Amino acid sequence: MALPKNLKNFDVFQDGKSWLGQVSSLTLPKLARKMEEFRAGGMDSAIKLDTGGEAMQMTINAAGYLRDAIRKFGTTRVDGVQLRFAGAYQSESSGDYDSVEIVTRGRYSEIDRGDAKPAQATEHKFQFEVAYYKESVNGQELIEIDVLNNIFRVDGVDLLAAQRAAMGHW
Repeated sequence: MALPKNLKNFDVFQDGKSWLGQVSSLTLPKLARKMEEFRAGGMDSAIKLDTGGEAMQMTINAAGYLRDAIRKFGTTRVDGVQLRFAGAYQSESSGDYDSVEIVTRGRYSEIDRGDAKPAQATEHKFQFEVAYYKESVNGQELIEIDVLNNIFRVDGVDLLAAQRAAMGHW
């Protein structure tokens, strides 16, 4: 019987610098395709057509003041900041660990400092707009989405290669 692999611990890095002990939680980017309903003559029902990827966002919840993130607020490049999630997922059946790494590039769009109260833990939320996404498990790439370079690779297959070739690129 196979049991789930659960996240046991993680770290987050900004531009290579560890935030160990400073990030209480984060919401990893949701991967979604934009689908448009289509129905034409001779079709009994509608189908959904894939019209491209949805915008990706990531939210970081910091346990207090995260100066390094604040310093990057207002970065003018759409991919000016790199964030890396490194998670240790343990199999509940074997005890073995998988290393899950998600590398993103983008920029901060919002800083929400929440309520400031003396002698109480605070939480600051950082909204991060993602222009680049790469997910690997145990060093093997599963997904790479490079919006600026029109690359969408899943399990080693670049699903946009033929599209780029049809446009005369690469």
